[in-house]
Amino acid sequence: MPYADGFVVAVPKKKLKAYAQLSRKAGKVWCEHGALDYREWVADDVKPGKLTSFPQSVKLKAGETVVFAWITYKSRAQRDRINAKVMADPRLASMGTGDVPFDAKRMIYGGFASLVKI
Repeated sequence: MPYADGFVVAVPKKKLKAYAQLSRKAGKVWCEHGALDYREWVADDVKPGKLTSFPQSVKLKAGETVVFAWITYKSRAQRDRINAKVMADPRLASMGTGDVPFDAKRMIYGGFASLVKI
């Protein structure tokens, strides 16, 4: 059954180009290790809500934008194997050092099982 990792992150607008470069690099690594798809989307029509919203979820600050992304896999088991390989891949070693163009502490992420496909 298909499986996806999803995440939402706040990215400073002045660092969006650097973030996109990191994302392209990360996406290539995930796909080389077997992910079926890697997509990242920048907010275009995302407004603060009264109770919940994408901006509120990442505690968006002035000068930042929201990025919404997912990585798809054939199954949860495949995702677990791929993520173990990705985390050990030296090409992404800087992601664990805090030397990234976003505040990783405000990232929301998780794994999702397929529910509906049309």
